[in-house]
Amino acid sequence: MISQALAFRAGRRGFSTAIILYARKSVERENSISCETQLEYCRSAVKPDERDEEILTFVDNGFSGGNVNRDGFQKMMRLVRQGEVRKVIVYKLDRISRSLPDFVNILQEFKTHRVEFVSSQEAFDTSSPYGEMIVKLLMVFAEFERTSIITRVTQAYIHRSEMGFYMGGRRPYGFELVPAVIHNIKTKKLNPIPSEVEQIQYIFEAYAEETVSLRLLLDILVSEGKMPLDGSSWTTAKLSALLKNPIYVKADFDIYDYYERHGVRIAGDMLQFTGERGAQLYGRTKHDPDSSDWSDMRLVLLTHPGVVDSGVWLKCQQKLERNRRITNSYRNPTSWLAGKVICEKCGHTMTTIKGTLGKSGEVRRYFCCTGKTHKRICTGPGVTVYAEDLEHMIDACISGKLADLKAEKILVRREDTAGINDLKLKIKAVEQSERQLLDAMLSGGFQDDLLAIANRKAAQLKEERMALKKRLEERKEGWSEAAVDLAAAWKDAGYSRKKAAAMTVIQKIVIREKGDVRVFWNL
Repeated sequence: MISQALAFRAGRRGFSTAIILYARKSVERENSISCETQLEYCRSAVKPDERDEEILTFVDNGFSGGNVNRDGFQKMMRLVRQGEVRKVIVYKLDRISRSLPDFVNILQEFKTHRVEFVSSQEAFDTSSPYGEMIVKLLMVFAEFERTSIITRVTQAYIHRSEMGFYMGGRRPYGFELVPAVIHNIKTKKLNPIPSEVEQIQYIFEAYAEETVSLRLLLDILVSEGKMPLDGSSWTTAKLSALLKNPIYVKADFDIYDYYERHGVRIAGDMLQFTGERGAQLYGRTKHDPDSSDWSDMRLVLLTHPGVVDSGVWLKCQQKLERNRRITNSYRNPTSWLAGKVICEKCGHTMTTIKGTLGKSGEVRRYFCCTGKTHKRICTGPGVTVYAEDLEHMIDACISGKLADLKAEKILVRREDTAGINDLKLKIKAVEQSERQLLDAMLSGGFQDDLLAIANRKAAQLKEERMALKKRLEERKEGWSEAAVDLAAAWKDAGYSRKKAAAMTVIQKIVIREKGDVRVFWNL
């Protein structure tokens, strides 16, 4: 098309203007008309007395009519603006555009440059006011059809996702897509791949450990040769996306509660969250991927089995969210070990400084001797002591000491887990019913007799809720001591709590010349 247009401009002696035949096709479908056939119809619309005029063709194959960002169309419009076009012929008017605002602007531009617009199949042209009016009316219907199609596709997508259909594109690592029939509809479902699932479970369990960062997790996987079995490689970004994905979790009450607290719209019956199936999250967070506003997102249960326990999955989410908050806000630039780290050479404390690492540009915190930076009396340790590495080491030491202090841990019996989850779901359902009934009563729409019935129903719901909570407490007997597990409480502690604990249990941390660490405890 470019060479034809250039040839026209280079050899247009004797021709003031040309006729352009334009064709567009969105996607290749067996029942859709090809661009070549469109052009044949356009040629048939050329009048006998016009056949000696210069005729150019412009084609956009594989372009949507929803906008005008098309190569062939833009080349054609440049010739129009240069006054080198007398008439534009298309197969149907929606080949030019399916957007009414765009089409009206195009028509106005054609009119400004005295260009006629003809549709070969709709028997009108814009050389008359009547033809111009018909074109605009037809474009209203064309846009209506386009928006209707978008609405129908969106509604079908939502409906199919709520039925448990996997709506994603590329398969998530750990699963394969296999043919399935769901609600008498042929589709595909996720099926676990044992070898890949084993890696997934290892990744979640490893990252759930308090001392393991994404960077350390990546190093562990590489050093142990646990690379993806599909031939790719791990990155911290890929690991982060994997750890956030609810495809892997055994979705139970705690998962339902987690997403409800985040404002996610949850499709389906809450009582289906039995801890057997995985889930999928649709939509995007507002503003940016790290936003805490999830109100535009939807969670649906799928048909495949979950492969990661909800407790492990939630621990990973807590770590990811905590790291994201710290990264986004740049809070706590110092260390919770500040004031306890001592340089062995001079006896002065070591404080944290942020620095950039060589060519990588990565910013990390490291300890620096104040005898070196402030007093000028010391050269400091001969190696760099990174704050994150020292924190992880001390964190693990404290966890071990606290584990030695606590009484023997009483575990929840596995056979009770499903029953406890079921009771939590039932309590949640009753609480929702109570809120709905209260809202209806407060709206003032009840007459006296109906209000009395509503009050009795409210009392029944309260009794049911209290009875369910009593049963839940009975199920929990024998494992409540786990709630005061000191080591577990330490793992969930934030910056301020760790800072306070370090001030109590640590006397000092001495850094030697070669980076060796010696910890003096108050315990």
